[in-house]
Amino acid sequence: MIDIRQFFQMTNPSRTLDLSKPEDKNLYIDFSAVRGEEIIEELKSQITFFSPEQPTCTLFTGHIGCGKSTELLRLKADLEVEGFYVVYFESSEDLEMADVDIGDVLLAIAKRVSDSLEQLNLSDAKSLRGLLRGAAKLLMTEIEVEAEADLLGMGVAGNTDSEVSLAPFMS
Repeated sequence: MIDIRQFFQMTNPSRTLDLSKPEDKNLYIDFSAVRGEEIIEELKSQITFFSPEQPTCTLFTGHIGCGKSTELLRLKADLEVEGFYVVYFESSEDLEMADVDIGDVLLAIAKRVSDSLEQLNLSDAKSLRGLLRGAAKLLMTEIEVEAEADLLGMGVAGNTDSEVSLAPFMS
């Protein structure tokens, strides 16, 4: 008899499959034939063969539950087999998804890279952490902006005061 609860948990589209786990590997279905391409193999080739000494940047998008995270974890596993060090994290763990700006994303990435380097006990990791704290402190500083504007060339000038406050997170 089928256990409905277990069936739902195993087929829940919001659950990310981690192919390094045997129980998840059994559930993985390769949809590259339907998509018309093997995107993970292309990304892997770009990183490992064409640009192994240079950073690469790829936008990987898709609908919720279509398998982006599963495929990226598959790429992570493949890259680690090739000897690459990969920092992977779910953005929802570090970011308030309802209110995200580019500064938040960059700081989240920097924080995760820094944390990962510290776990490796690299000597440069501590100095990187100090640099990140300084950048975060600067981004959290309130800035007052004063400006005078000539409105529509009519010689009408006015002052405007604004405060800008960025509140990134750093631990």
